[in-house]
Amino acid sequence: MRSPLLSPRWIGIHLVALLVAVVCVAGTAWQFARAFEPDREVITNPAEDLADAVPLEGLLEPGEYLHPDGFANTAVTVSGRYAPEDLLLVPRQQDGVRGHDVILPLVTAEGAAVTVGRGWVPEGAEIPEVTTDEVTVTGWLLPPVKDGGFTPIATEEGTIERIATSLLVNEWDHPLYEGYVVLPEGDPAAEGLTPVPPPEPPTGLTVNWRSLSYTVQWAMFGVSGVVFWILTMRRELADARAARDDAGTPSASEEAPAGEDQPAVAGS
Repeated sequence: MRSPLLSPRWIGIHLVALLVAVVCVAGTAWQFARAFEPDREVITNPAEDLADAVPLEGLLEPGEYLHPDGFANTAVTVSGRYAPEDLLLVPRQQDGVRGHDVILPLVTAEGAAVTVGRGWVPEGAEIPEVTTDEVTVTGWLLPPVKDGGFTPIATEEGTIERIATSLLVNEWDHPLYEGYVVLPEGDPAAEGLTPVPPPEPPTGLTVNWRSLSYTVQWAMFGVSGVVFWILTMRRELADARAARDDAGTPSASEEAPAGEDQPAVAGS
């Protein structure tokens, strides 16, 4: 016997239920993704960051720990003189090409030094010289690098594994600020080098509670729709079984064999 759930009416109900489920799943996923996206106030513009740069000495002291979730990625400005004799190369691949980040200290009037990342050059490329006059640079303060780009076969003089203050203190005779400052495109010290991209916007967890509440609402509506669909199908099947049972049960007049006298009623 054909199932009542395969009738044209029920096929239409199945399609509507499927459509509701798909829409609710999509709505739940979309709102959940929005619930944990950075707010528009968190997403910044690198050019605007540089325009609002703050003095480095107002954020850190030489030797003070730079927490990655603290002042890291902040646009800063600092004045001093480059020490080109202390230039170092840091191995790093860029777009599959081996090369080096070029770093050197910027020595402030107080004698402390800031590590400055001038940019990147491919292996064997000539590195332009920098001025020894006093300059004021503006860039992004980044935390020390934990992992190097690639390990050269032989460590050459004038190279260092990664940009980390714990390693640079053994190379330079200056008290060092933690982290390093990368220069933007257009800085004189970055000319002739490939600039390092500005840091990504903060990616800390931010919860949009309104979107999260919409996520719960979409999920509840979808679950309610599926439960209603299942209960409706069960009721339809129960009604069909009851109808079949009623059709298969003989009536009182049908139970007595044909031609058999009915029992006499007392007093008749």
